[in-house]
Amino acid sequence: MIKRIYFLFFFLMTTGLVQAQNSVDIGFNGFGFLDNREYKAFTERSRTYSGTRLALDLGLNIDSLNHFVVGINGIHEFGAKPYFLKVDPVAYYKFESHKWLFNAGMFPREGLLSNYPRAILNDTLRYYRPNVEGLLTRYQTEYGYETLWLDWVSRQTNTDREQFLFGLAGKYLPDPVGPFYLSHYFMLLHDAGPAVSIPNDHIRDNGALQIRAGYNFGKNTVFDSLSVEVGGMMSLERVRSVNGFQKPLGVVASFYASIKRLAFYDEFYKGEGHNVTYGDSFYRKKTYNRLDIIYTPFLFKHIKGQFVLSLHQSPGQLGDSQQAFRITYDLGRKKLFNFGDDK
Repeated sequence: MIKRIYFLFFFLMTTGLVQAQNSVDIGFNGFGFLDNREYKAFTERSRTYSGTRLALDLGLNIDSLNHFVVGINGIHEFGAKPYFLKVDPVAYYKFESHKWLFNAGMFPREGLLSNYPRAILNDTLRYYRPNVEGLLTRYQTEYGYETLWLDWVSRQTNTDREQFLFGLAGKYLPDPVGPFYLSHYFMLLHDAGPAVSIPNDHIRDNGALQIRAGYNFGKNTVFDSLSVEVGGMMSLERVRSVNGFQKPLGVVASFYASIKRLAFYDEFYKGEGHNVTYGDSFYRKKTYNRLDIIYTPFLFKHIKGQFVLSLHQSPGQLGDSQQAFRITYDLGRKKLFNFGDDK
């Protein structure tokens, strides 16, 4: 697979010589994490995640709008052998203009889907599934943005199920410089069986939707940043030919405040329990609150390090906690050389 990707990249480089203003650049970034979770509410999730991810890629820039990127993204979990047991290929086409973004292939999810609520897409995807494998398009103006995406999870074989995710996410600002905004997030998992049918097996659909209204106070307070949001959540689950969509409902409310290197994020949920396959398990509870206390000791041009203490409260379990340290570093894209017709 890796050989085919690099052959494709070499082919694109050689055929691209007929274009003007071609260039090749290189990108390098990494992500380290130590995430200790002490949960009594969900003992199966009470474990420590630790490791580091390193990503290296080469980009062929056909012009200012069209780009091809090929590389690798490998994870090493601390204490595991052999090193970098899992390496995810990166290979995609990217079109980017002032208003439009279009990606096709295997491309990083960070910065594109990482703002999804944990109730819909849990935060361990950042550790163990760094790429979207499919398509994503985004349209953005001063009034907000809308994102549409498709992510293949599993290709159908005689034994493997056909699974893919698709979703929508967006933000709307009635006044580009005003404090009010509306946001929405939607995701649905399509889970079909393998090519060889299994008795009493059915296609399943599972997903969730959140719609939120927010108010950003900007810097009009003693805080560097302060915002509040409130909205509703609905999950969707059905087994085709067995039942229709089950649609539990609930209310979500959150606030974020930061001052210098210290920040607080609190989210409260009240309603019916949700069973979202890729969502955070705590939202199965009818009442749930999470408080994140965030301290950022390292904040430089290319490096950011954060300590996060998360306090989870749910009925009967008020002492669940999570302690995490995460460090990200991104050297950006560095041009290697130009080639092509310089006329």
